[in-house]
Amino acid sequence: MADPTFNRYATAGRAIDRGYFDEGLRQHMLRVYNYMGVGLAVTGLIAFLVSTSPALMATIFGTPLKWVVMLAPLAFIMVLSFGINRLSFASAQMVFWTYCGAMGLSMASIFLVFTGASIALTFFVTAATFLAMSLYGYTTKADLSKMGSFLMMGVIGIVIASLANIFFQSPALHFAISIIGVLVFTGLTAYDTQRIKEEYAEGYDHETSGKLALMGALTLYLDFVNLFQFLLQFLGQRDD
Repeated sequence: MADPTFNRYATAGRAIDRGYFDEGLRQHMLRVYNYMGVGLAVTGLIAFLVSTSPALMATIFGTPLKWVVMLAPLAFIMVLSFGINRLSFASAQMVFWTYCGAMGLSMASIFLVFTGASIALTFFVTAATFLAMSLYGYTTKADLSKMGSFLMMGVIGIVIASLANIFFQSPALHFAISIIGVLVFTGLTAYDTQRIKEEYAEGYDHETSGKLALMGALTLYLDFVNLFQFLLQFLGQRDD
């Protein structure tokens, strides 16, 4: 007898066999995590290699070139977010890997501020937090969709407050932004994982499912990187 609660995973008026769907979902999520993991590895490797070269660090962060490096990742995100339907799967992959590399160049700047040991510690704390929350989002029966609007309002608030603090330079506001950032992106990790899981049924063919996995990886990548950066404000030891 068909499980009526499984109707949300029906497509084109046809219910999907549970076993077939579950196996497909596992493969899809594994693909998402693989893209995300490799993307983080590319970012981390480039950030580390650039940080070991004083000449590169001076060229990038000691000149106006730093603004190009800092803003370039945003341009790649916009290309993927608004152009994913027009891009081929191969082109979308190329943009994703280029974006991860650009993020590596940008994040090399943290080595100018924090010690390598505290950066490594923060990375492992971020990874543990991310894994716990993503596992929760994947396995929970609770509907996390109600959190979505609230969390996105939190992201908008963080962006506005961060822009304002460029002018005010308030330590108290900076501290508040960091706390809210950790909470928001911890919640988004669970919410986005569940949303990626729910969207899986829309991957009708290889091309579409590949793009879906890539965009899911980008979403979780951003959750991880932002969580890492906010945690670094608490766990990072200044390199004086």
